[in-house]
Amino acid sequence: MSTLNFAFGKKNYLLVAIGVILIVVGFLLMTGPGSTETTFEPDIFSVRRIKVAPVVCFVGFILMIYAVMTKPKNTSVNSPEKTEE
Repeated sequence: MSTLNFAFGKKNYLLVAIGVILIVVGFLLMTGPGSTETTFEPDIFSVRRIKVAPVVCFVGFILMIYAVMTKPKNTSVNSPEKTEE
C-alpha cells in the first residue's frame, strides 16, 4: 500500500492557518473611520492603528514564513516502496 508524501505536515498547515488569521486580524485592527476634506478624524493616529495592528500583521507574516520553512517530522521523501515480482 502506497502512502502519499505531502510537502507539509499537520503542524505546518496549522501554523499557516494561525498566520493567516493573525494577518486578517491585523488588517481588521487597521480599519476605522477616515478623514474627509471637511472633517479631520484624529482616530487615524490611534495606537491601535499605528502600532498594534502592524505588529500583529508582522507576527502573522513571520509565523507563515516559519511554517513554510519548518520541516515536518515524518519526512520520508526517498523511501523505497516494496514491489512484488
